[in-house]
Amino acid sequence: MTDTGSQLTDWISLGVLTSFVSRDAVDEAIEATGTGARRSDTTIPPRVAVYFVMALALFADDDYEAVARRLATTLDDLDVVGPRWEPTSGGLTKARQRLGSAPLAELFSQVAAPVADLDTVGAFLGPWRLMSIDGLEWDVPASVENIAAFGLPAGRDGAPGALPKVRAITVSECASHAAVLAALGPAGGAKPASEQALARTLYPRLAERWLLLADRNFYSWTDWCTAADTGAALLWRVKASPRLPPLRALSDGSYLTVLVNPKITGKARDALVAAARAGEALDPAKARYARLVEYDVPDRDGDGKHEIIALLTTILDPRDATATALAGAYRHRWEHEIGNRQLKTYLRGPGKVPRSKHPDIVYQEIYGYLLTHHAISALTCQAATAAGIDPDRIRFKRAVRIIRDRVVTDPAFSP
Repeated sequence: MTDTGSQLTDWISLGVLTSFVSRDAVDEAIEATGTGARRSDTTIPPRVAVYFVMALALFADDDYEAVARRLATTLDDLDVVGPRWEPTSGGLTKARQRLGSAPLAELFSQVAAPVADLDTVGAFLGPWRLMSIDGLEWDVPASVENIAAFGLPAGRDGAPGALPKVRAITVSECASHAAVLAALGPAGGAKPASEQALARTLYPRLAERWLLLADRNFYSWTDWCTAADTGAALLWRVKASPRLPPLRALSDGSYLTVLVNPKITGKARDALVAAARAGEALDPAKARYARLVEYDVPDRDGDGKHEIIALLTTILDPRDATATALAGAYRHRWEHEIGNRQLKTYLRGPGKVPRSKHPDIVYQEIYGYLLTHHAISALTCQAATAAGIDPDRIRFKRAVRIIRDRVVTDPAFSP
């Protein structure tokens, strides 16, 4: 890793952040969710509450009034508060409660988009933008409301110090680590939201010319079909359990296979496999062509493993992407883990728990973190692209520190 020198300080200021989360976008999200200001909301209007929630993600160690003081000059320059804005912790708490989570979720859906361009190192495989899907969990305060909504981890009910958890599934751009789609739900209790169930809500929103990378826990026939029908390309690791009959060996060592709807069994399944071997057109509701890439991972540090990685893809022609290229692309899935670490360790702080004690405000706070992380990731990606280096070489932790320092020493920047 490396820093880009003093140029990074010029790239990253809170004034630039508003190009990703603009006042107009905030206003549109508020209007779309019906949370506009009422006559009684004269002290802290909804627009200010949105920026305040984002600022909380930058200053996780500060209390409400300290964060508000950091933003006072900024908000005055944006002309979003009156000249005598003197918020209290109680007033800020009520403003967040009036706002709720819906405007932050809507704002994220509006502004969170891929940010890498064709010159960004490691962003594409041929015409496809490298994207990944994965999950993470957030510990949240053990209030009565949060425990009722999110539940406690299995086996920890009543255990001292146990915290309820929120599960988040995100689709992120590999190069920038910026999350562009997100779904949240409870991770414990009687009805936890599984990673697969949350991911299912995101697949219809995939875009063409994305190459979505996924670990083996995400594959199912239905989910594969839903994701593929968006026009996105898929590169998913699969377990050994799916029955993948080889149809034809390809020039790069991969082979063509067929996926059959698991509801179809016996002779009907055999007939579909025979039709696929003959190269016939298939009813996509019953069966689909796919390509399997297999490679092994040698023993690592004498751990005794010699693992076979099986990757399933919708890219059928080796001339479009060879098996070697696809195996290399799949390694970028680990970029998602880096993005999760940036969120939970560098931005929120190691071991820190969000502030919110009500479930809806928990979701609001998490979306505030996702928005702030997206904006910082976009800025560092732009800086790396301009410098002609991989975005991984810019230290996210230093970017966060620069932004925090600029707010303290030169507060006339938008949050």
